[in-house]
Amino acid sequence: MHYALNLRTFFYSHYFYLGLRFAGGLIGVTLLTLQFADMTVAMTVCIGALCTALMDMPSPLRHKFNEMSASVLLCSAVTLLISLCAPYHWLLMFMLVAVSFAACMMVVYGRKSMPLQLATLFIMTMSMEHDMSVRESFIHTGLFTLGAVAYLAYAMGISWILRHRIKQQVLAEALFELAAYIDIKAHFYDTDKDLTEQFNQLIRHQSLLADRQQASRDLILRSHNNAKDAIVVQTHVCMLDLYELILSTHTDYAQLRAHLADSPVMKTLHDLAYKAARDIESVAYDVTRKKASYPEISYEPELDAIEAALAALQQRIDAGEPQQEALAVLRAQRNKIRAIIRMIGELHQASQKAYDTTPFWADADMGPFLSQQKYELRMILSHLRWDSPIFRFSLRVAMAITAGLGVAWLLPYAAHSYWIVLTIVIILKPSFSMTRQRRRDRIVGTVIGCVITALILKFLNYPAFILAALVLSTVAMPTFVYLRYRYAAIAVSVMILLQMYLLAPDNHHLIMERLIDTFIGALVATAFSFVLANWEYQSLPQLVRTVLEVNLRYMQASFDLLQGKGKDDFAYRIERKRLMDSLAALSSALVRMLDEPARKQRAVEDVNLFIVQNYLLVAHVAALRAILRRHTKELPVAQVNAMLGESHGQVVEVLTHALGAGNGEHAQVSQAGQASGDALMSAAALSAQDAPAAASALVPWSGWPLVQRRIRLLQADAVQIITHREAILRDIA
Repeated sequence: MHYALNLRTFFYSHYFYLGLRFAGGLIGVTLLTLQFADMTVAMTVCIGALCTALMDMPSPLRHKFNEMSASVLLCSAVTLLISLCAPYHWLLMFMLVAVSFAACMMVVYGRKSMPLQLATLFIMTMSMEHDMSVRESFIHTGLFTLGAVAYLAYAMGISWILRHRIKQQVLAEALFELAAYIDIKAHFYDTDKDLTEQFNQLIRHQSLLADRQQASRDLILRSHNNAKDAIVVQTHVCMLDLYELILSTHTDYAQLRAHLADSPVMKTLHDLAYKAARDIESVAYDVTRKKASYPEISYEPELDAIEAALAALQQRIDAGEPQQEALAVLRAQRNKIRAIIRMIGELHQASQKAYDTTPFWADADMGPFLSQQKYELRMILSHLRWDSPIFRFSLRVAMAITAGLGVAWLLPYAAHSYWIVLTIVIILKPSFSMTRQRRRDRIVGTVIGCVITALILKFLNYPAFILAALVLSTVAMPTFVYLRYRYAAIAVSVMILLQMYLLAPDNHHLIMERLIDTFIGALVATAFSFVLANWEYQSLPQLVRTVLEVNLRYMQASFDLLQGKGKDDFAYRIERKRLMDSLAALSSALVRMLDEPARKQRAVEDVNLFIVQNYLLVAHVAALRAILRRHTKELPVAQVNAMLGESHGQVVEVLTHALGAGNGEHAQVSQAGQASGDALMSAAALSAQDAPAAASALVPWSGWPLVQRRIRLLQADAVQIITHREAILRDIA
C-alpha cells in the first residue's frame, strides 16, 4: 500500500497538503467573489482558479511561478478564443479540433506539461457551451483571468511560507519508497518466492523510486541556503548513498539460495531486511513531522544469529565438508548488511543536527542532477512529422473529439457535447496502457460518484450537508489525483454534480444524463485508442541503445573512481543517476507494454533480463566500492588498479560491440555479439584460472579473492547484456 494511503502518514504527506491548499484557494476565491457578485460570476471566477490549481504541484518556487503563469495566459487565451467562436458553429468545431491538437502537442515538454494540457482542454470544453457576444466574451475572459491570477497569488504565497516543509515531505516520500524497495528485496531471502518474479517486482518499483528521488533532487538541490535546508540536503545525500549500498546486495541472492536454501539463516536475513525497511520508514515519518530521528530498532539478535551461522559453516569446513563457497557468500552478505545498518545510522544522524553550510560538493554545478525543462517552440515543430508519437497522439485526440462532437449532435436525446468531449480528453492518453487504466478508473469513479450524489440529493438534501460534501470532495480530488485516480474521479464527479444541482436544482435527469455522456465519451476514447497508436515495442530499440550508451559512460566514471583518478565521486554520481534514469525509462516502457494487447508485446522476457543484467553491473560496481573501502589496510594500489583497468577494458569492449552491432543487419548483430561474447567469456575463464597464481605473485592482501570474484561476475554479466539485446532486436524485427 502506498505510504500516503496509510492514515498514520496521510495527514503529513504533501498530497493532503495539496488537497487543503487546492480546496482553500477554490473555496476562498468563490466565497470572496460571492460578496460582490452572483453565483454565475462566482463560478466563472472559480473555474479560472481551478484551471490554475491544476498546475499547483510541488516544484521549486521559480518553476512553479513560470508553470502557473503559463497556465493563466494559455487558458485565458483559449477561453477568449472559444467564447468568440461559440456563436458560429462551423468555426467553433474547427477551433475545438485545432486547440485540441495544439494542446496535445505540448506533451513534447514532458510529464510536467500534462497538467497544462489537461487545463487547456478542460477550459476549452467549459467554454464551448457559452453563446456570447464579443463584449460578453471579453467580460467572461476577464472574470476567468481574475480567478486564475487570484489563485496564482494565493498558491505562491502559501508555497513560499511552506517551502521548507514541502522539501521535507518530498524527501520523506522518497524515503518511504526506498523502504518499500527494501521490502521487495526482503522476499529474495524467502525460498518460497520465485526469484524471477521478485526481480520483476523490483524492476517495476525501481521506476517509481527513480521518479521520487528525482523529485527530491529537483526541490532540495536547487536552493539550499540555510541550516534547515542543509539538514534535508544531508539526509538526501545519505539516502542516495544508502541506495547504492542496497544495490550492492543485488548479486548474491541466487548463490545464497543455492548454498543455504534450507538454512534458518535465510529467515534471519529476511528479518534483517524487514527491520531495515521499518527503520528507514521511521526516518521518513520523523522527517514529515519536522522532528529529528533517532534509532529505535535493534539488529543485534539477527546479527548474532548470522555470526553463529558463519561459525557453524567454518566448523563444517574444518571437518572436511565443501562449504567454502557458502561461507564466502554469507560472509559477503553479512558485511554488506552491516554497512547498510551503519548507513541507516548515518541517515538518523543527518536529521538530528543543524549544519552551518550545506554538506555537499563545494561550488559544484547541480545542473546534471536536476530535471532540465525548456519550453521552446522548435521542440513542437520538430515533432510535426508522421513518425512522431506525440504528433500521432495529437491527431488521435483531435479525431476523437471530432467524433465525440458528431455523436453528440446525432443522438436523439439532448446529449451534453462538452461532457462527452471532457470525458474523451481525460481518458485518451499518449500510451495505450495509460488510456486503458484511465478509462477503467474514470468509468468506475463516475458511477460511484453518481450513486453517492444521488443518495445525498435523496436522503441528505440539506444546504449544510451539501456544502460539507462539496468541501470534502474539493479536498479529495487533488489529494488523490496522483495517488489513486479512481478516488479522484469519484470526488470530482460528486463535486461537479453538486455544483450543477445548485445552479439548476430543477433538472431531475442531471445524474443519469452525465452518466450516459460518460459512457459515450469512454466508448469513443476506447475506439480511437487503436487509431494511429504507438505501441511500446516500437520504442524499445532506442531505449535499449540509450541504456548501453549511458552504461558505457557509467563504467568509465566507475572505474575512474575505483582507481582513484578523481578528487571526488561527483562525476560517478552523475553517471549513476543517468543510468538509473535510463533503466527506469526502459522499465516503464516494459510495464506499459504488458498492459497492451498480447499481439503487440515483444521480447518481454529478454527486455526484463536485459534490465536485470544492467542492474547487476551497477550492483557489481557498488560491491567493488564497498570491498575496496572495507579492505583499505595494506591495499596494493598499483596491482589492484591494473586488474581494474584490464577488467574495464574488457567490459567496455563488450558494451561497444553491443552498440555497434545495432547498426547492421540482425544476422550481423548475432555474429558480432557472439564473437565478442565468446571472447569475453574466454577472458573471464582465463582470469578465473589464473587468479590464484596472480594473487600469490602479488602483494599479500585480504581483499584479493573478493575483488577477483566480483570482477569475474561483472564480466560474465556484461556478456549476457549482448545476448539479451540480440534477442530483443530479433523479436522486434
